[in-house]
Amino acid sequence: MSGYPRPLSAASIRRGLDATLLASGLVDSVGEPLIFQPHDFRRIFITDSILNGLPPHIAQVIAGHDHIGTTMGYAAIYPTDAIEAHRAFIARRRALRPVEEYRTVTAEEWDEFLGHFERRKLALGDCGRAYGTDCAHEHACVRCPVLIVHAAERPRLVEIRDNLLARILEAEREGWLGEIEGLQSSLTHAEEKLAQLDAQIARKQEAVDLGIPTLREIVARTTAVAAPPEPS
Repeated sequence: MSGYPRPLSAASIRRGLDATLLASGLVDSVGEPLIFQPHDFRRIFITDSILNGLPPHIAQVIAGHDHIGTTMGYAAIYPTDAIEAHRAFIARRRALRPVEEYRTVTAEEWDEFLGHFERRKLALGDCGRAYGTDCAHEHACVRCPVLIVHAAERPRLVEIRDNLLARILEAEREGWLGEIEGLQSSLTHAEEKLAQLDAQIARKQEAVDLGIPTLREIVARTTAVAAPPEPS
């Protein structure tokens, strides 16, 4: 009866949605007409509400979810949201730091920064010390734990090891007891670095079995599976 207050049926809502979408000409990614369900608007409402600042626990009460995790499933995170959140985080962090840290770098400071990496290049490889720090071993690189020895410089490291052995023998022969302790320490570190380098080279050269079956094994398995059972 006209004017009688009653709720709309689900079928009536679906028919109205289908007619509206068909008239709008909207299509999906494959060119088919869009199809909406009444529940889709519930999802859209919760998603938009959370993205516009509604606390998730309030949205949970409105939606009638038993668990907050169900509600958070409606909170879509777009790439722009992640980028804006990261930029806001950086801005908050910068606000806590002194303004002087964000001034323009001078040419002298930039040259010093680049020069640090140039000065890290050594005969045996690279020095791994951090920028702005001094050499803790007074440039006794063989003893330094942050020395990164290149595999191509192994012959040079062997030469240093042999030279240290010869110098220790010379010191013992000449009675230079003050030299022996320092030379022995350098020799120990040189041998350790040589052992580490050899282990690194061996790992790179070692073949790793990925367990890929051979053609013969594949054929054998296929034949065994495809063979019909023998009659009893």
